[in-house]
Amino acid sequence: MTLEEKVIYTLNKIRPYIQSDGGDGAFNHIDENGVVYVDLLGACIGCGLADVTVKQGIEAILMDEILEVTEVRVMDSNG
Repeated sequence: MTLEEKVIYTLNKIRPYIQSDGGDGAFNHIDENGVVYVDLLGACIGCGLADVTVKQGIEAILMDEILEVTEVRVMDSNG
């Protein structure tokens, strides 16, 4: 399984929890430094707790399960 496939697989395990609150997150890309970029969707857009969801949820789980992941960042609308 490639690194990208591992990230997508792990994100897909997390997504139902985010979706239960009306939001969603999708893999965008991973850079050469192990930084994963995600797109926030649905209720996550503009939510005051989105940073908490990303850092304490998505990032924590990805970094725990995939050693190559160093950080998770949200893609902004400007790319």
